[in-house]
Amino acid sequence: MFLAPVHALPDPSCNTHIVSGNPEYPPLLWRDQQRPGYLIGAVPALLKEITEPLGVNVEVRDIGSWARVQRMARQGDIDMVAGAFITSERIGYMDYLLPPITHLPTAVWVPKGREFVYRHWPDLMGKRGSTLINNSFGQNFDRYAEENLLIEGVRSIEQSFQMALVDRVDYVLYEVLQGGVKLEYLGIADQFVSLSPPVSREGLFFTFSKASPCNSFELRERIAESLYELVNTGRVDELIRRYKDLYTGAG
Repeated sequence: MFLAPVHALPDPSCNTHIVSGNPEYPPLLWRDQQRPGYLIGAVPALLKEITEPLGVNVEVRDIGSWARVQRMARQGDIDMVAGAFITSERIGYMDYLLPPITHLPTAVWVPKGREFVYRHWPDLMGKRGSTLINNSFGQNFDRYAEENLLIEGVRSIEQSFQMALVDRVDYVLYEVLQGGVKLEYLGIADQFVSLSPPVSREGLFFTFSKASPCNSFELRERIAESLYELVNTGRVDELIRRYKDLYTGAG
């Protein structure tokens, strides 16, 4: 079997790396109203800060739902995913870059006045939940949810929150940061509360599709090196604050 050398020249088609991610993820990623077909947010901004000094051009495109992004990464139709949790299934078709961009707690969101006792996962049994199709909240919770919980997958998180408001579901599963920002943007933040404790707290990673011709060990190492510096200097937190203000209209 032939193994390509680590420092092999990149594929000629790799002048531009096609990247995508969850378009329902403000302030980390969301659809750019000024440039239809692209994603904006703290994560695309961070990726460009990393790749531009390396001479690597990236385009963070809006290619549809989070489920479709994962399918295209599996097929090699995109080169990178800008933000994914680790699952054993995804490890099969994506290479994860260390360190994680950030760590994200996921909450049980419920309409005010319809709170219920929640201390650990079994308290969700028998209740109706909703979240994005193919969303993951960590390997352990995903396995537990598949075996024990009723969680409906939908295409947009706005739909999940609206379903909760009209009592079609009892709770919405979504990250604390993104859920709070999305509710603020929708003008219904005062109608929801997040229950404690979080159901999980997971690292969010940049990944390369294993099927991408642009995926090389050398490039992954160079990106990871720059990422490590930016994470440790607090740059990621700065970008999250900036894009949160931008999304909610405060900046």
